[in-house]
Amino acid sequence: MATNDRIRASDADRERVTTRLRDHFAEGRLTQDELDERVTAALNAKTLGDLRDLMTDLPESDLPESELLQDPARAQPQAAGGRVVLVPRGPRLLPLLIMVAFISVLFPRSGLVVFAVLQFFLVLALLALAFAVVQAARFRRRIRRHWANAGYRRWGYPL
Repeated sequence: MATNDRIRASDADRERVTTRLRDHFAEGRLTQDELDERVTAALNAKTLGDLRDLMTDLPESDLPESELLQDPARAQPQAAGGRVVLVPRGPRLLPLLIMVAFISVLFPRSGLVVFAVLQFFLVLALLALAFAVVQAARFRRRIRRHWANAGYRRWGYPL
């Protein structure tokens, strides 16, 4: 524990602690003066031990360092049995597709426009795939020529 307290703190660690201090202030555990004092100390902290000392008299401060200074965006939610729960991240495509289908049903002419746009993207994807296949074949031929000219023997894997 003492060796971990001497590890230098990163800017992200300092930011996480100041965020937690502001949360405790919002919950009424700290006064404005205490918050200002602790935030200043957190921003000037050099080691993880300095940051831990700022949180010792607040709830959740008895957590280990890995949880105390853990990035909440990287934390994996867990179910009651200790299994990791998969949380969808990123844009939700299903509602968007349902909305496009609903609009195409309500406005028959817009369905043709949606179909034309989808057809355009499909043709674009097929062209990109064809280009990639041609480039892969050219690359393969160049590698074969290079290996043949360099005098290397094959190892049983046909190029």
